[in-house]
Amino acid sequence: MTDEDWRHGGFGLYVHWPFCQAKCPYCDFNSHVSRQIDQSAWCEAYLAELERTASETPGRVLNSIFFGGGTPSLMNPDTVARIVEAACRHWTPANDIEITLEANPGSVEAARFSGFRDAGVNRVSMGVQALNDTDLKRLGRLHSVAEARAAFDIARACFDRVSFDLIYARQDQTPQQWQDELNTALSMAVDHLSLYQLTIESGTAFGDRFARGTLRGLPDDDRAADMYEITQATCAAHGLPMYEVSNHARPGSESRHNMIYWTGGDYVGIGPGAHGRVTINGIRHATESAIMPSDWLGLVAQGNGETKRQPLTGLEQAEEYLMMGLRIRSGIDVVRYENLAKRPLDAAARNSLSELGLIQDLGDRIIVQDQGFMVLNVIISEFLVS
Repeated sequence: MTDEDWRHGGFGLYVHWPFCQAKCPYCDFNSHVSRQIDQSAWCEAYLAELERTASETPGRVLNSIFFGGGTPSLMNPDTVARIVEAACRHWTPANDIEITLEANPGSVEAARFSGFRDAGVNRVSMGVQALNDTDLKRLGRLHSVAEARAAFDIARACFDRVSFDLIYARQDQTPQQWQDELNTALSMAVDHLSLYQLTIESGTAFGDRFARGTLRGLPDDDRAADMYEITQATCAAHGLPMYEVSNHARPGSESRHNMIYWTGGDYVGIGPGAHGRVTINGIRHATESAIMPSDWLGLVAQGNGETKRQPLTGLEQAEEYLMMGLRIRSGIDVVRYENLAKRPLDAAARNSLSELGLIQDLGDRIIVQDQGFMVLNVIISEFLVS
C-alpha cells in the first residue's frame, strides 16, 4: 500500500534558517544577508508552523530534527530550544532522536555550542569547506583554518557526534593536494564527513564568472574523477566508508535525517524555501514554502507559510525513491519501487547496466557499484526514461 510507504524511511522535521553573514559565491541555497533579525518574531513563526503541520500529522514518532540554512548557528539557542521542545511535544520523539544543527566555524558561533547542546542539539554539522586559507578566501568563507580547527575542538567537546563538510575539485587543486588535505581532515574526523565536488550552479557568483570565462583553474573531468577515487579509497581505509555518494561515516554514525530523504520517508519542512514530503490521509504531498523571508513571515501570520502542496502519484513517488535511493550504498528495494509505480522496473535497463558493471542486480535489490557512482546521473536516467 502506497499510503504507508513513508514508514520505510521514518519521519523528520527540517527547519530552515535563511540568514548568513555573507553569501558564498558557489552557494545556490536559499540564504540571505540581513543586518537586523527579530529573533522573537522568527521563533513565534516557527512555532506557529509547527502547530499547523503537527495537526495534520498526529501520532507520529519523530526520528530527527535538522536545523539547516543559511547559517543556523546564528539562531539564538533559546529559539532552538523552544522549537525542539515544541516538536517533541507535538510528536513523540524517538528514543534515539537525532537533532542536528548546521554551523559555521566563526568564533562567535562556536561560543554558542554549549547553548545549543543545552537546547537539545546532539549533532553538529560544520561548514569548514577547505583546510587551506587561500582557498577559503576564494570560496568566500569568513573563517580561517585556525578558526575552523578551534571551533571544531569546541564542538567535539560539546557533542558526541560532529560532522564537517569539505569541497574538493577546487580551482588549481591537484590530486596530491586533495590527498594531503583529506588526510588532515580524517585525522580530525569524529564519525562523519560530507565531501562534495565543487559544482558550478547558474545564478551564483561562480556561475556568472564561469559563463564569462573568468573562473579559471577548474579541474577537467579526469582530474576530478581522480580526486573522487582518492576520496573513496582514503576514507574507506580510515574506517569512514562512503554510504551515500557524497557522505562518509563510521558504521552506525550515518546522518539519520538525511537517510529519511534517501529512503523515502516523510519530513515536514518549515521556514523560507523549505520543502517537505508529507503523507496525509493516505496521500503523499510535496510541499514548498515562500522563498523570501519577509514573504514567509507574512504568510505565516495569515495562517500558512506554504505556497505549494502537490499530491504525488504512485509513479512520481517511485521515481523519487529511485533517484534518492540509488545514491546510497544499500540501493533500492525493487518490490517497493514496483508497488509504488504499479509497473516493473525496466528489465532492459537492468540488464544493460548490469552488463556494464555499473549496478549489481540482486533480483529484489539494485545496488550501484563503485564505478557506477561516478556516472550516477546516467544510471538514474536510464531507469527513468525506460
